[in-house]
Amino acid sequence: MSNDEEIEATYVIVGGGIAGMSCAETLRLYTKDPILLISESPTVKVVTNIKFHTKMAAGFDVEEKCLQTLRDIKFVVGEVISIDSVARIVYTNNVKINYQKLCLCTGATPKLLDDKDYIIALRDTHSVEYFQTILGQASQIVIVGNGGIATDLVYKLNDVKIIWVIKDNYISSHFLDAGAAEFFSNYLNATQVEPKVVKRHRYTGEKGTGAALGPDWHSGVMFGNNKNKEVIIEYTTSIKSISKDKQTRVELENGKTYECDFVVSAIGVTPNSDIELKNNKQFDIAPDNGIKVDWKMETNLPDIFAAGDVCTTEWKSDHWFQMRLWTQARQMGIYAAKCMFHRNANEALYQDFCFELFTHVTTFFGFKVILLGLYNAQGLEKNDCELLVRVTDGQEYVKLVLKSGRVVGAVLIGDTDLEEMCENLILNQIDISNLKDDLLDPNIDIEDYFD
Repeated sequence: MSNDEEIEATYVIVGGGIAGMSCAETLRLYTKDPILLISESPTVKVVTNIKFHTKMAAGFDVEEKCLQTLRDIKFVVGEVISIDSVARIVYTNNVKINYQKLCLCTGATPKLLDDKDYIIALRDTHSVEYFQTILGQASQIVIVGNGGIATDLVYKLNDVKIIWVIKDNYISSHFLDAGAAEFFSNYLNATQVEPKVVKRHRYTGEKGTGAALGPDWHSGVMFGNNKNKEVIIEYTTSIKSISKDKQTRVELENGKTYECDFVVSAIGVTPNSDIELKNNKQFDIAPDNGIKVDWKMETNLPDIFAAGDVCTTEWKSDHWFQMRLWTQARQMGIYAAKCMFHRNANEALYQDFCFELFTHVTTFFGFKVILLGLYNAQGLEKNDCELLVRVTDGQEYVKLVLKSGRVVGAVLIGDTDLEEMCENLILNQIDISNLKDDLLDPNIDIEDYFD
């Protein structure tokens, strides 16, 4: 394509990650109007094998697919240079695109402790492949961060010494409380058995920035160059300095110093909201650098929507809040498609039911983890909530968060079979004050109470 070429589409989506592809595929179900996807990479992330654990909580796999395999969706492989929101034009490095409705699904970029070749972040397929290459020569590494990727890495790595640096006083604080972290403590140094090979369709080797990792990015065990696995956790501290001579040297704020082969930076992401706009227009940007969107996923600029990691929601819900997760990228992408279609058709729109309840399904240390509602009592005062906990070592960890006698959140680790009951209790806000002593008793079929 030449820079002078001009094409048109009713709906244009920027970004080939989970949010962008979920938006494009949903629009394809709504309308036969032209849909065009702009991706910097010729491969995109497609959600597959969706499994609903409740009416609202779903887990899924993510596959890489070549753009040429998409049906009824036009595409442009290129980089967005600027957007003219007045003339409704997207300028890329190789073509000009006219749109009626535009959705930005440009994702987020991992934060780096420093821009050095011995400090790496895992953001796409290519970075994971590079990580596995250098890991094979490493005997000791430092991982900084306490979110999902850091937790997955600590579990999946074999034959390497790991120094895990976290600011909190327990692991995986973005998802777990101190009790759940203690439940997993026996699995920190566990050596993983390499699973059978999973056959996947993958398209790699092309230039371009890949979309963000999916939930199954660690599809196999990763091996270092040490005889044993050992995990040392440095709690309530952070990095003071990182330097390199023959070895990478990491100095911590607590006064300790470690030498390692390289450092993994897993300290969060920054939304990719730095998009050039013409005609002196600007997006409303939130303090976390996300593009602000209202309950219809619309930005402050007409006919421009945003979904996934790039956006920051401006609405509030009793039991839902935003986290930059794969599950929410899918939800937002689907809902943004609905919003764009109804806006273009001048039809009434109602907010999607999925935003009534926060849900997330994942796996930590080999255990199924389901998070529902205000699972860590987010936004609640300590004297305003009550916790019910059941723990069976090596099998399950169950925590319910109650406010005024009603369940508002839950953490379910293991095969608890309580997810549907917990979801219904949160959504229906049933007063269970008189059932608190029986609610988590494994000898009582509590569901009989709600038949």
